[in-house]
Amino acid sequence: MDKLRHNIEQIVTELGYYLYDLEYVKENGEFVLRVMIENDTTIDIDDCVKVSHKIGEFLDIDDPFTEAYNLEVTSSGAERELRTVDQCKRAVGHYVHLETHEQKVDGELVSYKDGFFEIKHNNKRVSKFNEMDVNLIRLAIKF
Repeated sequence: MDKLRHNIEQIVTELGYYLYDLEYVKENGEFVLRVMIENDTTIDIDDCVKVSHKIGEFLDIDDPFTEAYNLEVTSSGAERELRTVDQCKRAVGHYVHLETHEQKVDGELVSYKDGFFEIKHNNKRVSKFNEMDVNLIRLAIKF
């Protein structure tokens, strides 16, 4: 699966997107290869179709699976969890939801540097959080 992830990530990157996640699962009795993509703005259906075609062309030549499956290319979601350093860095300037054991915070991610998140609250106060204390950080929709 590591080789497949590497190859798909290369295709996704060449098309101008980021690979958020890749999973091969069985759902409702059918196998699904799910490719979740993101970029610096928004993902729409045309983006998913473009990536799906390129990945499909690759899989027609180098398919690692013996059983039948469906290829599904989707957006990683508007409120996706930030799992990697790169994802956190790309989220700077965006509205996020952050949870520690003691509190839950919503606000703009002002910076992520040296293992610390700085969040600007709606009241303009800025709080700093060590990534070691963070249980969850995800993009959020501001209402």
